[in-house]
Amino acid sequence: MITIETPRLVLRRWRDTDVAPMAAINGDPEVMRWIRDGSVRGLEETRANIAAMEATWEAEGFGLFAVEVRETGELAGFTGLAVPHFLPAVMPAVEIGWRLGRAFWGQGFASEAARAALRFAFQERGLDDVISVIQTGNTASERIAVKLGMHLDRELVTPGSGRPTRVFALSRPLANPSTSSAS
Repeated sequence: MITIETPRLVLRRWRDTDVAPMAAINGDPEVMRWIRDGSVRGLEETRANIAAMEATWEAEGFGLFAVEVRETGELAGFTGLAVPHFLPAVMPAVEIGWRLGRAFWGQGFASEAARAALRFAFQERGLDDVISVIQTGNTASERIAVKLGMHLDRELVTPGSGRPTRVFALSRPLANPSTSSAS
C-alpha cells in the first residue's frame, strides 16, 4: 500500500472512515464551486466516488490519495492523479488534482500535497507529462499549478458543464542532465 509523507501531511489510500469527512468537504458549496457543474455531493455519492478512486488505483497503478494532516490525523481532502475522461480534447492524459476542505485552505497544504503527488507521478510511475484542468476563474488553483511549475497549455470549454477551462501542463524534469562534453 502506497503512503507518502511530507513534513505536515500523509498521502495514503482511502479508508471507510474517510467517507463521512470527505462527504462534508463535498457538501460544501464553496469547495465545490469550481468542480464540474458546481453541484455538492452527499454521503452515498462520496462513498461511490471513493470506491471509483480505489478502482483507479487498481486499474492504473495510480490514483487520488486521501490527504491527512499528520499532527491531528484529520482528513483534509485529496490530491493525486486521475485520467480526465470528462475532457476528451486532452486525451490521452493524466491529470493532477486536489480538493481540500475550507478549514485547510490558505496554509500551503494543497501545494505540499500536490508536489509530493507530482514526484510520485514522475519518479515512481514514470509519467512524462501531467496536466491540471482548472475552471477559468479558479485563481487559487491556478496559483497552485504555477507554484508546481506548470504552465498554461490551452483554454477550452468542458463538455457537459459548458464551463470555460484552462489546462496547465508540466513535463517530467530531466533527472541528471549531462554536463560533460566529448573531447
